[in-house]
Amino acid sequence: MTQTPNLSVVIPVYNEEAVLDALFARLYPALDALNVSYEVIFINDGSRDRSAGMLSAQFEKRPDVTRVILFNGNFGQHRAILAGFEHSRGERIVTIDADLQNPPEEIGKLLEKMDEGYDYVGSIREKRNDSIWRHVASRIVNQVRDKITNIRITDHGCMMRAYSKRIVHTINQCQEMNTFIPALAYSYSQRPVEVIVKHEERFAGESKYSLYKLMRLNFDLMTGFSLVPLQVFSMLGMAISFLSALLVVYLMVRRLILGAEAEGVFTLFGIAFFLIGIALFGIGILGEYIGRIYQEVRQRPRYLISEVLEQK
Repeated sequence: MTQTPNLSVVIPVYNEEAVLDALFARLYPALDALNVSYEVIFINDGSRDRSAGMLSAQFEKRPDVTRVILFNGNFGQHRAILAGFEHSRGERIVTIDADLQNPPEEIGKLLEKMDEGYDYVGSIREKRNDSIWRHVASRIVNQVRDKITNIRITDHGCMMRAYSKRIVHTINQCQEMNTFIPALAYSYSQRPVEVIVKHEERFAGESKYSLYKLMRLNFDLMTGFSLVPLQVFSMLGMAISFLSALLVVYLMVRRLILGAEAEGVFTLFGIAFFLIGIALFGIGILGEYIGRIYQEVRQRPRYLISEVLEQK
């Protein structure tokens, strides 16, 4: 462990006791078959089940290639990966999920692309075994993201990705509280590429990403890498203000010509409610950016580590 390994595999873990034994049984043979020096870094993100104990037991079995970071609470998947990045020693770093939806046997495919000179290798799930609403939501989010950012990631929901040591070192210098790691890596990459990988059904348990968390993640992505939402709202506000001014002029002229009218009151109510809705939507967008500023200026630690299990 004192030598620099060729590969670091970073795996965040949160309440995965039902799948960890199967993960261990497939992960280590797959890495051994690559014939490269490696380390596996598990990050226990405040699991409330037996995951921490199972990771500790696995460290005892393979202390030469296993390291375990134990968080002092639940800080989220991306912050767990950031902790793995900061503790990684490998020349190449691969991230995968612990639920076996990312087959460990596919890691070699990403490394082959890196051998061709690419410094960031994303992945596209060949056949997604997810619900229909996740397919539709991902497609919509991808289209919106492509329109407002310069991030070109086909499948942003797949965690299996490979990064060069340079990119990981650059990411480690960033101090953002909330960020989308694949997008950040893409923006720092000189030669990005994507490969198609297999995708399996979740071995056990249930997804940790609810609809709210997926929406939250994508808000972070859009507000963290683009000002377009604010700019669009500014232009929309200017357009509506101009149209509203024309409407006021029209109503004044109509009153002068036809006199006072009782008709059209509900139409005016409808227009007023529409404008109020637009204003509230804009306030929400503005709040997203202000919220990010608020989180950054507090300068709280992104995560707390209670213990690191590694061979000295």
